[in-house]
Amino acid sequence: MSAAAGAVAARVRFTAGFSRRYTGGAREFAVQAKNLRGVIKEMDRLYPGLGEHLEEETTVAIDGVLYEVDYLQPIAEGSEVFFIPKLEGG
Repeated sequence: MSAAAGAVAARVRFTAGFSRRYTGGAREFAVQAKNLRGVIKEMDRLYPGLGEHLEEETTVAIDGVLYEVDYLQPIAEGSEVFFIPKLEGG
């Protein structure tokens, strides 16, 4: 697979519960992407339908900084992208 122009290698991580539900227990992935949208698209390519769950059910931390929906947030070489399930309040 050839990487898209400007794409860099990033590590994508999920919580144990999220990974059990959507990736068969796999918790860490290496992906090529230039921004958060690219990370989500690559994860959706690996696990069809996962992109929608990532968009609707998670908050993302990139190198320890939390982001809401900011799909154009750039990803740096070696970044850690951690998807965290959103907390639901009542």
